[in-house]
Amino acid sequence: MKGKKVVLGVTGSIAAYKACALTSMLVKAGADVHVIMTKHAAELVGPASFGALTRNKVTTKMFEERAVREIEHVSLAASADLIIVAPATANIIAKCACGIADDMLSTTLLAAKCPIIAAPAMNTAMYDHPATAANIEKVRSYGWTIVEGESGRLACGTEGRGRMAEPEEIFAEAERVFAPKDFAGIKAVVSAGPTREAVDPVRYISNRSSGKMGYAIAEALARRGADVTIVSGPVSLSTNLRRINVETVSEMYEAVKAATADADLFVSAAAPADFTVDEPASEKIKKKDSLDITLTKAVDIISSIDKTNLFTVGFAAETENLEEYAQDKLRRKGMNMIAANDVTKGVFGSDENEIIIYTEKEKIRLERASKREIADKLSDIIRKHMS
Repeated sequence: MKGKKVVLGVTGSIAAYKACALTSMLVKAGADVHVIMTKHAAELVGPASFGALTRNKVTTKMFEERAVREIEHVSLAASADLIIVAPATANIIAKCACGIADDMLSTTLLAAKCPIIAAPAMNTAMYDHPATAANIEKVRSYGWTIVEGESGRLACGTEGRGRMAEPEEIFAEAERVFAPKDFAGIKAVVSAGPTREAVDPVRYISNRSSGKMGYAIAEALARRGADVTIVSGPVSLSTNLRRINVETVSEMYEAVKAATADADLFVSAAAPADFTVDEPASEKIKKKDSLDITLTKAVDIISSIDKTNLFTVGFAAETENLEEYAQDKLRRKGMNMIAANDVTKGVFGSDENEIIIYTEKEKIRLERASKREIADKLSDIIRKHMS
């Protein structure tokens, strides 16, 4: 994104304050950000905030005095690498769907040739109105990418659809526009998170995996053009990618087996249980001085699936003998690559990680960085070896 010209359109929704956070993310990523605010947006958030963040003049009017005369909406539209409308009200979507250009933002959007991303924000009744649904589909047909938010409590006090997507989600979509599409045509499956093995109806055996590494890998592959499916254990993470939710190791195995049947790449970043409870109690076990539970070895997912035409990447979370155990798993389980990390360094649940990647002939160390950065670097290595 460094050096790319991004035009951010801010319209009159209370979610306009979130656009400040999005602007900051874009600027930190190196983008040259130019903000266009509608009249109503400028009444909710001061243009000076965006000016301070971008160090560029914020446009709020169709016709403004300039030292150098130019037709600005044509100039911005022609020079932009990407336009983001966040928040995008029902009004701006309707105007662009119908080809109406009556202010600076709508004229810029209609004159643009670059990719356009819009993050709708509006009252639930407006969102659910047939006209809005039709208008969203119409701008999609023009090539717009719509980043829809989740349902929740709105500023008007109601619950439902209409909340703008979080700035992180919109930023990720912007990154996808500029990312190299070197995984285009590749079908990838990524497993993530822990599994839970029932002891009784209220208790289970699990582990500390947060799923953050697996989700970061899935998002990185998707940004680069892969068709990604996440097979996810119980985690508190959200994604716009295709996701299959599972709970137990046997459910994860069945889901991975089905999803990888016609896949090209499988990244096993999940932490499935090594053991399952032999006979889970059908009723809650009452507290007592001691309790005997018999555990049985669980199915080894990556060893059990068909890897004939599948490039496989595993993870080894260890507390000792990292290289020895990782290389043993690589050979024993028939993988192409394994990423090993020392979990005593506080990576479980963290936003950071550090890994050592082993292949049959290579050892590559990725120093501590955000899991997002680690995922990008790991994707580079995967792509190289798949080629």
